[in-house]
Amino acid sequence: MRYVEVVPPNNNWSLLFNKEAEQIRLILQEEVHDIYHIGSTAIPNMSAKPVIDILVNVMNISNIDDYNQQFEKLDYIGMGENGIKDRRFFMKGRENRTHHIHIFQQGNKEIKRHLAFRDYLISHPKEAEKYRKLKEELAKQFPNNMKNYIEGKDSFIKNIDKLAADWYCNR
Repeated sequence: MRYVEVVPPNNNWSLLFNKEAEQIRLILQEEVHDIYHIGSTAIPNMSAKPVIDILVNVMNISNIDDYNQQFEKLDYIGMGENGIKDRRFFMKGRENRTHHIHIFQQGNKEIKRHLAFRDYLISHPKEAEKYRKLKEELAKQFPNNMKNYIEGKDSFIKNIDKLAADWYCNR
């Protein structure tokens, strides 16, 4: 069972991202177009589940399954698309996850969505504060129910996604 743990911001999150991004580049080499730190750990002053989310923009998603064994050497578990078409998802740790890797092919709309969400919250601290409070409240309310925690954030995230998409296109 995965417990819901939302912790205060940690200055080491960006260092942990950079270290892992370096390892991912060594594995994927010329496949990599870019690597981004996404999710709550990428947003300053944001409470978060202590899991570093990494988005990797690659040249050809079809080639990524060929790297599963190399990711396993870094303790990642390949989960295939894991519910999102044209994505490859890897997690480090099962119940006590430390990192998620979301890999998309260059041009996939999910790349822009994730970056817009992150950048919008960085640029709109009042919205980020609302999100922080919501996550903390939900974690207290549902400490043993990840599904309810995620569902509790759903409408807020969808609203921010809409605002972020408009904002991102008009910058």
